Amino acid sequence: MNATLIAVALSLVSAAAYASAAVAQARLAGRTEPDAGVLRLLGRGAWWSAVALNAGGALLHVAALKYGPLTLVQPLGALTLVAAVPLGARAAGRRVTRIEWRGTILTLLGLGALLMTAGAAAPHETLSLPEALAVGAGTMAVVAGLSRPGARPGLRHAAASGITSGVASALTQTLTVSVTDHTGPLFSWRLVVVALLVSAFAMSGLLLSQTAYRDGLGAPLAVVTLANPVAAAAIGLALLGERLQGGTTSLLLALLGTAAAVRGVILLSRAQSETPAVAGPAGAEPKPGAGPPSRVVIASRGPLDQPTLRPDLGRAPVGGS
Repeated sequence: MNATLIAVALSLVSAAAYASAAVAQARLAGRTEPDAGVLRLLGRGAWWSAVALNAGGALLHVAALKYGPLTLVQPLGALTLVAAVPLGARAAGRRVTRIEWRGTILTLLGLGALLMTAGAAAPHETLSLPEALAVGAGTMAVVAGLSRPGARPGLRHAAASGITSGVASALTQTLTVSVTDHTGPLFSWRLVVVALLVSAFAMSGLLLSQTAYRDGLGAPLAVVTLANPVAAAAIGLALLGERLQGGTTSLLLALLGTAAAVRGVILLSRAQSETPAVAGPAGAEPKPGAGPPSRVVIASRGPLDQPTLRPDLGRAPVGGS
């Protein structure tokens, strides 16, 4: 079987596992207090289910990286968002909306264009120890900047999660190629350092995504989906000798595919953040002395339709006409 087809097939199954993990993480985030620490997460079975799904997706991703370059395997990670759409709709007990279908089709068309330009050769170059350390230091600096307090913490944490996961994939490819191709000693300082960096960035990406999903699944998952292949492909093109095939025409096709995929991801994230509000039960009596009832709607946040109370001045009060 062709190595490229193997890489694509493994990536598709990996994306399905990652999508299931994202849905489980978002559901857990909707039931977890914002100030809950890591130890509280470790005591929940739902967390370990998400970890198991992420681990399965990661193993399949590692296998795909053995047969295909980063510029081929990483863009297929966007299918995680595409798979999350029907999974989220099913969990919410609703149908996939028209705007979600449009986003899915655009994303698939963009991915198809990108895959036509990606290199088809199996990877053979690896990062040296100085290169791996430089990549690790640069990644930690970027993540530290994105994790600082400020506006839109969910999207910034999602970007940090996507970057750390993409870097972990690039480092994993170095580890996998070095071990399976027997190009050097099985145990060396370089491989030990790379393995430690992979573990640190993979766990950091998981925890950062869990934090990002507190604001819903749609937009954060879209940011993770975009940041991941960008970070990995940048390392592949800059340090691992990967190239887009086809010359100027291929570059134009890649730009058009990128634009279509970005537009599709935006539509998907917008659709998931604008699911219809569900009215809560009417007739609740206000407490004596509590004043007039506040305008509150029970709205969905992400494809799981986790009920969340939020103020909404543009809607009538619950139970009103």
